[in-house]
Amino acid sequence: MLSQRAKNLAPSPTVAIDSRAKALLSAGVDVVNFSVGEPDFDAPESAKRGAMEAIEKGMNKYSPTPGLPDLLKAISKKFKDENGLDYAPNQIIVSNGGKHSLTNVFMVLVDPGDEVIIQSPYWVSYPEMVKLCGGVPVIVETTEATGFKMTPDMIRAKLTPRTKLINLNSPSNPTGAVYTPDELRAIVELAVEKNLYIISDEIYEHLLYDGAVTASPASFGPEAYEHTITVNGFSKAYAMTGWRAGFVGAPARIAKAIADLQSQTTSGISTLTQMGALRALEGSQEPRAMMRREFAKRREYVIERMQSIPGFALSVVPTGAFYVFPKVTGTYGMTIKGKTIQSSDDLAMLLLEEANVALVSGSGFGSPDYLRISYATATERLKTGLDRIDALLRQAQ
Repeated sequence: MLSQRAKNLAPSPTVAIDSRAKALLSAGVDVVNFSVGEPDFDAPESAKRGAMEAIEKGMNKYSPTPGLPDLLKAISKKFKDENGLDYAPNQIIVSNGGKHSLTNVFMVLVDPGDEVIIQSPYWVSYPEMVKLCGGVPVIVETTEATGFKMTPDMIRAKLTPRTKLINLNSPSNPTGAVYTPDELRAIVELAVEKNLYIISDEIYEHLLYDGAVTASPASFGPEAYEHTITVNGFSKAYAMTGWRAGFVGAPARIAKAIADLQSQTTSGISTLTQMGALRALEGSQEPRAMMRREFAKRREYVIERMQSIPGFALSVVPTGAFYVFPKVTGTYGMTIKGKTIQSSDDLAMLLLEEANVALVSGSGFGSPDYLRISYATATERLKTGLDRIDALLRQAQ
C-alpha cells in the first residue's frame, strides 16, 4: 500500500513531456524539444578539468556533508562578489542540484499545515515540494496585468496565521519575469513585518536582458538577511544540469539544520561534481557570458516569431531566464487533422504528435491558457520547431 504522500504527489509535466519526446526520438522521429529547461551548451572546460583532476587524485571517498571546504569557500566568495551577501562557509550547503537544495529548505522549515505563498505561474515542482512536507501551497495568481509578478498587497490578501514562507523566483520560470530590486524590497519588508521566511530561488540570476536588474532579497539589510534563504546552482549558469550541483546560503541555524537533514538522507554530493563546480567558479567566466549573449539572440528571434503564429499572443515580454510563455486561447476551437483544440493540454499533445514539437502546457504551471517554450536550444532547431508549429496551426479549419 502506497503512502498518502506518494498518492498525493503529481508527476512533473516537464519530465513527462520530455520522456515522451525522447521515446519518439528513440523510435526515429525527429522531435524538436522545447519542453525542458536545459542549456544546449557544453559545460566549461574548467569544470571538466576539475572532475578529471578529482579522478586523477583519487578523490573517491565521502566528502563532508555540506561540501568540500574549498568549494564552500569559493561559493562564499561568489555570494560576496556577485550578490553582496556575507555567507560564511559554515552557512552554505551543497546539494544534488537546485531542486534538492529547495527540497531541503522546505523540509527543515515547513511543518504539517504550514502555508507557503507561491505565485502562479509557478515552476511545476514548488507546490509538490511543499505538499511532500505536509505543507499547504497557497497560490497567488498573477496575470499579464501585473507582469506575472506578485505585489505585497496580493500576498497580504492570502496571509493567515498558518503562513510560514514566501517563495520567490526571479528571474522566473516559466514566464521569464524579473522582479526589480524595489519590488523585491517591498515583499521583503512585508515578510519581516509578518515574521515570515523567504526562499529566494536565484538559479537564473545571470540570464537577464534589455537592461533588467534584479537583486538578492537577503542583501537588503540585517532583518532581510535573517529571514531569507538563498538558493542557487550550477545547472543554468554553467550548463551543468547533469552534474547535479546546487547550493544554499542561509542563517547559521538553518544551514545547520539542512546539513543535519542531508547527513541522514543523501550525505555529501559526488566529489567529482564538487571539484568540477569549484573549478567552474575559479575559472574564466566567459563561457557563462557567452551563453547569455547567445540566449539574448535566441530570445529576440522567438519573440519576433510569436507575433505571427496563429492563435499565440505574447503580451508580457520576458526579460530573464530562457522561456517565453505565450497565451494560446486563440487556438481554442481550431480543428486540425480531425482534432479540435479545447485546451493548452490538447494543443501541446497535438503539436507533439502531429508537428513533432515538444513543449509544456501551462496547466502544469498553474496557468492553463498558456504554453511554455524553452529557447535553450540552437537557433536552427528553434527555427525548425517554430516553422512546424506555424505550419500546423495554419491548417486549422
